[in-house]
Amino acid sequence: MSHVPRQIAVTFDYRCPFARNAHEAVVAAERTHVIRGVEWRYQAFSLDQAHLDEGDVAVWDREPDEWGTGVLALLYGLAVRDAFPDKFLDAHLALFAARHDEGRRLDDEQVLRDTVASVGLDRGAVSDEVWSGRPLKTLAAEHTHAVDDLDVFGVPTFIEHDDAAFIRFMERGRVDDLERAIGLLDWTRFNEFKRTRLPR
Repeated sequence: MSHVPRQIAVTFDYRCPFARNAHEAVVAAERTHVIRGVEWRYQAFSLDQAHLDEGDVAVWDREPDEWGTGVLALLYGLAVRDAFPDKFLDAHLALFAARHDEGRRLDDEQVLRDTVASVGLDRGAVSDEVWSGRPLKTLAAEHTHAVDDLDVFGVPTFIEHDDAAFIRFMERGRVDDLERAIGLLDWTRFNEFKRTRLPR
């Protein structure tokens, strides 16, 4: 009898350093197969949208110059994930690195074009996919589902079935931290565990 893998989605917005910490761990786990029996999904979540006031026009219903500073990068990530999946993990890490290692602006399309080109993608082909409108519809659907159905409020949130948990990793790329965290996802008898201070 074959074992059905767990399916865990992890939300991301490229501007968040804690999302970067978590996603580097998830990508490392996926590539090394250290954590067995999990299928990972990478789900976009717009912090620009999350920070709007109630009743404001949604970012995906605005003109591009009113999207905020993170939406265009999400569209590039989604375009690669859905249209060029063999390059997604490389591009995903590179987009986080552009912001957090290189200090580049993610609302500058040239930065995004250069970033996807740096992992071997055709910048024009990715840009064409971004501006096709498909990634924007995907962003709207993924973000709205996360908020309306699962009460997600930020990144990185780990989603399994109908359970969602926001987890803030303090160190980058730690698969051992990730393994410990996902061991608690289906244990729902405590809701919040937050240290008042961290030894640093």
